Amino acid sequence: MATKSHFLDTSGEADSVWIHTEPYSNRPQFKPLAQDIRTDACVIGSGIAGVSTSYELVQRGVKVVMLEARDILSGESGRTSGHLSSGIDSGFVELASKRGQDGAQMAVDSHTYAINRVGEISKELGIDCEYRQLPGYDISQYERGQAGHEDDVKEFKAEVKKMNELGIKASYQEGFAVRGWDGKVDQRDAVTYPGQATFHPTKYILGVLKWLTQQPNFQCYTRSRVMSVEEKGLLNKEVKVGTESGHTVTCINAVQATCVPLQKLAVVAEMEYFRTYCIAIRVPKGSIEDCLLYDSKDPYHYVRFTACDDKDDYLIIGGNDHKVGQEPEDGRYAELESWVRNRFTQAGSVDYKWSGQIFEPVDYSAFIGKNQDQSNVYICTGDFGNGLTHGVIAGKLIADEIMGLHNEWSKLYNPSRIPALSKVPGMIAHAVQINTQYKRFLQSDIKDIEDLVPGTGGVLNPTTKTPMAVYKDDDGKVFKFSALCPHLKGVVCWNGAEKSWDCPVHGSRFGHDGVGIMGPAKGNLPPADAAAEALLKQGSAA
Repeated sequence: MATKSHFLDTSGEADSVWIHTEPYSNRPQFKPLAQDIRTDACVIGSGIAGVSTSYELVQRGVKVVMLEARDILSGESGRTSGHLSSGIDSGFVELASKRGQDGAQMAVDSHTYAINRVGEISKELGIDCEYRQLPGYDISQYERGQAGHEDDVKEFKAEVKKMNELGIKASYQEGFAVRGWDGKVDQRDAVTYPGQATFHPTKYILGVLKWLTQQPNFQCYTRSRVMSVEEKGLLNKEVKVGTESGHTVTCINAVQATCVPLQKLAVVAEMEYFRTYCIAIRVPKGSIEDCLLYDSKDPYHYVRFTACDDKDDYLIIGGNDHKVGQEPEDGRYAELESWVRNRFTQAGSVDYKWSGQIFEPVDYSAFIGKNQDQSNVYICTGDFGNGLTHGVIAGKLIADEIMGLHNEWSKLYNPSRIPALSKVPGMIAHAVQINTQYKRFLQSDIKDIEDLVPGTGGVLNPTTKTPMAVYKDDDGKVFKFSALCPHLKGVVCWNGAEKSWDCPVHGSRFGHDGVGIMGPAKGNLPPADAAAEALLKQGSAA
């Protein structure tokens, strides 16, 4: 019997901490779509955005069909750090300068709604997902006495003023330290703000999905990769959602809840794509204050906690982001571990290490609502480090728009919005930087396949032939794929941390077996020999 590809369960070789108490084996199994069907709404993707949107629509009597390319919850929702925050990566001073005071207020209101909505739904459905509200703390990356610390304090005070204007009860507390921080590193002083939350994301999503499967107006199909989403008709439009197997879902509305839309450009070109890294390290239960903690580093460190066992909790720390496929992964986990041990001396073993993907819009706001130049197709993308709250926001906003209800948040998240003039230079610089990634057509990671160590991959780029992505398994068997991303023909890079092929142009990713695990590419990495074709067939088999 063929071994199931790990990439059908998740988007990387490494497992996140969330499987510690909610293993893959607990996830429900669904059949692939095997015929053409009709429905009111087709939701593509089974992460928090897809499940939240399905929940809100089903609650309102809409008939929903959910399609997932791999298995349930195999995308980024199962690889997050589990924080629910009303804070924005850019900060509210910067957000207000770009999107106006009204835009900043809508961001606060919508994220606060999402934090509370998760609590409401988990209570209503009886989902035991560790949901709890707790404070958030922002600290300087610098120690007290360093010049950078004082500069951060000035920014903190300005941020507190803006947060209070927006209704967040924030304060700057000189000398504040997190309880349990017993290391010699002195980063006291903090912005403190209540009303944040954390939870176990996969337990929550699976709990909502369990409720959905009990409803007569919901159906779910997995291993049903979507290859096309097309509007048909002039006045009474309908949407045709085509799958890789050749079957079609005909619907009134379609929702691409796929982290990034499966399309060539438009909003895809208005985002930057980053990898972010996490570890889960044991700490004695109750020894450190339960909170959300962020420092001012760029990229910043972020900390929260989840259950481990009767003796320990897990401290989850993340950070060390870099653009997809553009920097090596080496040393990033070690830096996170060192950061924790230097501040929390009671830290024990590191049990989990994993990475995830972040999508950052150039104007600091997610894209949620009707897709550009379409009437019946909706998208949710551009999580900006807040993918869990944005997914819950999408549930309400998209459901409201489908039902014809006014929602003022659409002004902030409208995918067809025109970026502010102040962001145009940044967008141009971003486009130039992306285009320079085609330099990989002139580069080769290896000179010969024999250079590859078993369990690794690399791009072999003969000057007279198409670049090849070569993977050598642990037994030394070689598999060759085209190194050209099927999205816009960027040359992929080997990601050693997750044993995947990552495209540095727009962030598409593929397992070492060629299975597509992240858009905007719709399909898999094309095999270049019979061994790779067999490996891909095994990895993507329904």
